Amino acid sequence: MPIKDVFLPLVGQPRGPALAAIEKCVSVAADLGARITALALDEDLFVRPKVLLPDDSDAAEVKGAPAASDMQRLLDAFTVAASRANIRAQSRSGKVAEDQIAPILAEHARFSDLTLVPVKPHDSRTEHIIETLLFESGRPLLLCPEQLVEVLRPEFENVMIAWDHSARAARAVGDAMPILQAAASVRVVTVTDDKTDEIVQSGTSLVDHLREHGVYASFETAAGGGSSIGKVLGSWANSNAVDAIVMGAYHHSRLNEIVWGGVTKTVIGQPPCWVMISH
Repeated sequence: MPIKDVFLPLVGQPRGPALAAIEKCVSVAADLGARITALALDEDLFVRPKVLLPDDSDAAEVKGAPAASDMQRLLDAFTVAASRANIRAQSRSGKVAEDQIAPILAEHARFSDLTLVPVKPHDSRTEHIIETLLFESGRPLLLCPEQLVEVLRPEFENVMIAWDHSARAARAVGDAMPILQAAASVRVVTVTDDKTDEIVQSGTSLVDHLREHGVYASFETAAGGGSSIGKVLGSWANSNAVDAIVMGAYHHSRLNEIVWGGVTKTVIGQPPCWVMISH
């Protein structure tokens, strides 16, 4: 199924990298030929009114035009980016309790083909939102690393499938099929120090399956060498000029723990490039 309807959550502070990530996400949606819907949410806080004396130095600021809220600045950046990309776009906003932000985003994500998530590195709030989206939306995510936004390309020519033989990885491949079909190069990679017949057969079977969908991929293994799987994937992606990684999230079987390790936490904490991830 083609990707025609994408969702962009807008949460947090309108820092430079965050604003640049919004523009890059809009560019991806435009390249996909999709409509994009943004939802900006802010925490609904009760602020005690401040009593000001006539000579209070803050009085002038209060009398003047109020500064745009963080939420409004994120929305403004989205509107400008959507106009520049000439893409069908709509936006919504609201203030809710802090503990409701992630569930509400997940609920809205259910009505899209793909959710684009700007990722602030090693940020617990962002990681919580990503995990909630993964487990509660039923839809794939495309992670945009804010720290790399200046070098990210909106087109995915070189794509890597991080293959660990699991059902969730298979789900990710299915979700990413439109992106894989449009890519110039697709490489299936399994990280392991033990290249068994079972691992080779699994990888080559996936390559054969992809060929039936017009995707001509190759399979290879990458040695872990004692490093975390997430770091190995990141190094491999950087060394091979990968535009996007396709992967499944959070595996718990014994085989997956042996082969995969804690890769999801590593990747969502600091994605090495665009990462399309499914659960």
